[in-house]
Amino acid sequence: MTPAHPAAAPGPGAAPAAGGTAPGPGGTSPEASGPETARPQAPGSAAANGTPAAPRAAGRPRGPRPARPWLGALPLLVFAGLCFGLPAGALLYGAVTRTDPVAGTTEFTGEHLSRSLQGPYLTSLTGSVQLSALTAALATVLGVLIAQAVVTSRRGALRGAVLTASGVLANFGGIPLAFAFVATLGISGVVTEIGHLDALGWNLYSFTGLTVIYLYFLVPLMVLVVVPALDGLRPQWREAALNTGATAWQFWRHVGLPVLAPSLLGGFVLLFGSAFAAHATAAALVGGSVPLVTLKIADALSGNVLVGQENVALALSLDMIVIAGLVMAVYLPLQRRSSRWLR
Repeated sequence: MTPAHPAAAPGPGAAPAAGGTAPGPGGTSPEASGPETARPQAPGSAAANGTPAAPRAAGRPRGPRPARPWLGALPLLVFAGLCFGLPAGALLYGAVTRTDPVAGTTEFTGEHLSRSLQGPYLTSLTGSVQLSALTAALATVLGVLIAQAVVTSRRGALRGAVLTASGVLANFGGIPLAFAFVATLGISGVVTEIGHLDALGWNLYSFTGLTVIYLYFLVPLMVLVVVPALDGLRPQWREAALNTGATAWQFWRHVGLPVLAPSLLGGFVLLFGSAFAAHATAAALVGGSVPLVTLKIADALSGNVLVGQENVALALSLDMIVIAGLVMAVYLPLQRRSSRWLR
């Protein structure tokens, strides 16, 4: 009988065979006995001879560092800087400087900003704010009512038709819109003659006429803005309110309107900005009979009334930017507050 190879028989202090584990005290393996239990080392190994083992890399090997996140937004930043930053900088520079036509020297001055807040310029700025605020408020109310009727309707065809029409009408403006209203509600318009509106004191070429025309494209825009917000109101909230005995008015008063308030205010800001910056429709319809800041800026740039008022027009444009910024400053905090409810 051939004796076994000496290496096959484990001796005292010998390492366990490959693929197996040596039972520890109580029948547990060294791996299961916790980190405090030392593994037996094979004779001749680096640990047994006192030689430190080579360190092993912790975790995954390091690869190439990822690109900086802002590089993805670099094209957008460049586009915004070229299309918005440069014009805004040129506008600000022209509003606070004055160039001597004889000597050709340029100096800083606040004369243009001061003149933009006096006389007919202030009247036009006030008229634009009043018209924009009135039309935005009316369009917000009407748009919310129409959007609520669309959201609660069970007919998908009605929703699709209203949203499609709103998308078309919200982008219909300028001279074609003015011509359509002149042919319909003008002095010799079809509806004016059929309904004898001139006998009732109706005048399309007035502040009231501009209000009606602006509502034509502001109401559809508000419908597009507020429909997603109304879809965000969870049915569970209404059901919980009804189960606790609340009426429909109490639900809207304490739950619906507080949640929708930032979205409604955001829609109002959008409508205000659209009406505040509208120019072509008012220019084609009323000319200078209704004082509006956009019409004053066009007259100052073209020298229609006075020559050399280009810097005042830039100052008026800067006033418009400041007013729009103040309105946005009111909207942003409320938008952050309600975002957690409509997720």
